[in-house]
Amino acid sequence: MTGEYRIFGSEMSPYSVKVRSYFRYKQIPHRWILRTASNAAEFSKYAKIPVIPLVVAPDGKSLQDSTPLMEEIEAAHPEPAIQPADPALAFLSALLEEFTDEWANKWMFHYRWARDVDQIASAGRIALSIAPAMEEAAWREAAAKIRERMTGRVWFVGSNAQNAPFIEQTFQAALPQLDAHLASRSYLFGARPSLADFGLWGQFYCMWTDPTTGALIEARAPHLLAWAQRMLWPRAEGEFETWSALERTLAPILRDQVGKLFLPWSIANAAAIASGAEEFTTRLDGRDWTQKPQKYHAKSLAALRAKYQAVEDKSALDGILVDAGCAQAAHA
Repeated sequence: MTGEYRIFGSEMSPYSVKVRSYFRYKQIPHRWILRTASNAAEFSKYAKIPVIPLVVAPDGKSLQDSTPLMEEIEAAHPEPAIQPADPALAFLSALLEEFTDEWANKWMFHYRWARDVDQIASAGRIALSIAPAMEEAAWREAAAKIRERMTGRVWFVGSNAQNAPFIEQTFQAALPQLDAHLASRSYLFGARPSLADFGLWGQFYCMWTDPTTGALIEARAPHLLAWAQRMLWPRAEGEFETWSALERTLAPILRDQVGKLFLPWSIANAAAIASGAEEFTTRLDGRDWTQKPQKYHAKSLAALRAKYQAVEDKSALDGILVDAGCAQAAHA
């Protein structure tokens, strides 16, 4: 098809499905290509780094890293917009999207590899996605290798004996907050999806399709579940809301999940990278959190702060950030 984008990805990759949902919403012609062993050569031809999603534009240009690639495509396809016209709300959407990419990913990755039932299901699905036609004996062998490799990598998101209970505690605290916010609206900022919706949904789609988190979502968060289903094929049902309409249920999420957890972690992580530390410990909502630093996130934190600096009139935004305990998003 003329003008068709190609998206190489996986149903189990939160960043891949995030991008696919965005393309569906924008109604941009595209083809979803499951990354498998059989198309490895084509993937390698375009990929700068061996990660998904990989988006290949009609002119052959390759795009990776979900947020920057969506922002680039948004500049070429601005309607329907995925950010509110209100600059304060647009920044809050970007802040929440950053939170979902970096902190909600801890929930998803930890739960996926924490328990036998999730390990077995996830490793089996990944193995089949790589080679769908493999025979059962080969599938079981491949799944066992994937399980061993991935359970040894949970340290990357900070999942360890010290942090694991806290990760699960914060996820289960976020469920009712998100459910309450989505009880009276279709999307996070009103009647149409924002950048934050796509980021959050990528993580929650994966959690919805994993055994343990899927059961928790279906049992405890019916409005969040409906939103997760809606975001498979999102559409504009109306306009973005004002802060006064959003504040009652969105402010607690900003305060408890972003201000108390994500931003303090993010700042400590960036400081650890700047100092060259191999491990860092910080206090999050009264709990010690220890992990190896995540290098990429220091870059994305700097990009978030650049978005803050680009807001010309910061008076309304600063008031919201201070009230929500999120002033660190502007500067350390």
